[in-house]
Amino acid sequence: MDCWKQEESNTWTFPTLILCLYGFFSMLKPSEPFVTPYLTGPDKNLTTDEGISFIVTWLLLLFARGVVAMQIVEFFYGMVTATEVAYYAYIYSVVSTDHYQRVTSYCRSITLVAATTGAVLGQLLVSLADVSYFHLNAITLASVSLAFLCSFFLPVPQKSMFFHRKEISEALPGTDKTVATVSSDRPLSCQEDKSSPSADMGPAPEQQAGDAKPQNHVLGVLVQLSKDLRDCYSSRKLLYWSLWWALATAGFNQVLNYIQVLWDFRAPSHSSAVYNGAVEAIATFLSSVTSFIVQYMKINWDLFGELALGIFSTIDAVSLLLMHFTTNIWACYAGYLIFKACYMLLITIATFQIAVNLSMERYALVFGFNNFIALVIQTILTVVIVDSRGLALDIVIQFLIYGSYFAVISGIFLIRSICAFVSSKC
Repeated sequence: MDCWKQEESNTWTFPTLILCLYGFFSMLKPSEPFVTPYLTGPDKNLTTDEGISFIVTWLLLLFARGVVAMQIVEFFYGMVTATEVAYYAYIYSVVSTDHYQRVTSYCRSITLVAATTGAVLGQLLVSLADVSYFHLNAITLASVSLAFLCSFFLPVPQKSMFFHRKEISEALPGTDKTVATVSSDRPLSCQEDKSSPSADMGPAPEQQAGDAKPQNHVLGVLVQLSKDLRDCYSSRKLLYWSLWWALATAGFNQVLNYIQVLWDFRAPSHSSAVYNGAVEAIATFLSSVTSFIVQYMKINWDLFGELALGIFSTIDAVSLLLMHFTTNIWACYAGYLIFKACYMLLITIATFQIAVNLSMERYALVFGFNNFIALVIQTILTVVIVDSRGLALDIVIQFLIYGSYFAVISGIFLIRSICAFVSSKC
């Protein structure tokens, strides 16, 4: 039996199946579209000013009370969000390069299906079965607990994908061929493994003994990461796509965090029917459609990429400004649908454009760093706009700020595309 399990874990199908199961159960959260009504309702009785690793999060949501407890929830939920980077990076460390594209497609698709299923399930239970928000959170707890159990069956990577690239390229056939076909306008360290100190020359035994010291090892890791990031971002094309990624993702996450507060303001949950689940389900479905059609777009992204970033960021800005100026909840819902679909379209294009300019291990590094910068920007936005120590703006004014924020992003890339067009004509 153990031999069979070992043999299965060495193929790409077994880890892919487990990853898909983990992704499905971790994203099947029928309670998520109703977090704000739950917190502001009789279960927690918090105001919208006071309360906005999976199992700990939903245990606290179910049984903890008070502002401090909800702040602890936010901390653990932030840790959960951070693990999404590790989830996609982990894929590349347990399957061969031949299956990267297929496995990534499966895992991304299954999470979108799970998110849609969870939102539909939540809306049906609330609207038709009159299930309480407390019990929705109990279902979510059961789902993420199943995801936790699935994680025990994931095969353990044999080595780090960042610091053993020489051995990886030797172990995986076809790696050198892939590297050789990469566009030559990329930085050398982003194309091949020659940038790795271990690939330049074999360390002497004395060096190995000296490098064994923990402090030297940590310093060496930091130096290598700094060099890798510097070399990768020296590509102007990758830098601009990453800049949009960080800025837009920060704004997107901020809108996602507070959209339910705006909906509850426009149509209070204690006196109005709540359709958050249905809206999230439609938004996720539209996002999956826009993400899917990207593969059929025959566009020269080197030429029109920044123009696309500018145009669709403008649509995002208009959608957010609509949510600010309108008092109609259905207009707010429509604006959110357009906003999320446009963002998912662009993030899919950005992901592809960054991926084609990097080897997969570098992609995971840049992916994580872009999201780290987005988190820093989002923290600044929260402290300045939302927190009581900052401006503490009301929810309607916040969406005026978010709309203006995306207008600035669109302006940056529209100006960039115009300048690029003018310079090409000169």
